[in-house]
Amino acid sequence: MTAGLRGTDRPLAELHDLALVDLDGVVYKGHEPVPHAAESLTAARDGGLALQFVTNNASREPEAVAEQLTSLGVATRPGEVFTAAQAGAALLTTRLAPGARVLVVGGAGLHTAVSTAGYAVVASADDAPDAVIQGFAPTLGWSDLAEAAYAVAGGAWFVATNLDLSLPTDRGYAPGNGALVGAVQAATGVRPDSAGKPEPTMYRLAVERTGARSPLVVGDRLDTDLAGARAAGYPGLHVLTGVSSARDAVLARPGERPDYLGADLRSLADVHPLPARAGDWWECRGAAARVVGGALEVRGDGLDAARAACAAAWDAADRGEPVDPDTVPALGVGSSRDAVSDR
Repeated sequence: MTAGLRGTDRPLAELHDLALVDLDGVVYKGHEPVPHAAESLTAARDGGLALQFVTNNASREPEAVAEQLTSLGVATRPGEVFTAAQAGAALLTTRLAPGARVLVVGGAGLHTAVSTAGYAVVASADDAPDAVIQGFAPTLGWSDLAEAAYAVAGGAWFVATNLDLSLPTDRGYAPGNGALVGAVQAATGVRPDSAGKPEPTMYRLAVERTGARSPLVVGDRLDTDLAGARAAGYPGLHVLTGVSSARDAVLARPGERPDYLGADLRSLADVHPLPARAGDWWECRGAAARVVGGALEVRGDGLDAARAACAAAWDAADRGEPVDPDTVPALGVGSSRDAVSDR
């Protein structure tokens, strides 16, 4: 079965018992809140939807993340935060016995997670570490990357908390952990094992933590959040407040396609229409799209046009007729539904 959009006859928050919510680009960007995020999450939780904040950021403690979310209007307990640092420490346990030496290249959250897992944290390749685990921290410098490279070249197992190339901030997109990991990989020729999204580990551990039966992944990045949802077998909501755009969704590979599109987190409270084929066209509440000779044609704009465009482009790609990217428009979907209604 190919991967396509789903439709609902009830709001997503009513159909699921747990939302696995990404942070950067979904709830906040840097220190700035994403519009409508706090009130949407609070309303969904008040309606019975449990929340787990699942982030590829490994630099901070869950307590610090929970404190930031609470300050932004989303009351959060540390137990509702699951970080890539915790997932990375869990990955270490699959090969290393307690007490093994681990060179930690990252922030306080990663140091705590590795120590809590029972490993001896070392600071130098001269300590003959059994593994190197690398996570993002804004304070990392050349000397940190060099120690990692020396240890990996010496035979230490190389683990990355995640491979995100970019990190959304309130000033734009900055280099992410994947970019820094790339420096070590370039120096050693060793590609690390990754614990973070798009690997399904984090999602599955978060679901086990809660005992949820019907989880929903919510994210802004197709290559991590939504690819991880596909890998875990959970439906995914792509919100257009961060890295990946509606146009990106139209061009998404099958393993990165979302199940639902929403301008922002208010889409948790929405019914999501399912595009339907009408002759050569795919229609969605007045908007329509089709692919002719590899070219995408779209009538309308906004979310419904994006949904129709996804249906048309994905159907064509799955039939062996990939869409020419130059024919895919921006679709006029931003991070606010003041101009683009999803209801």
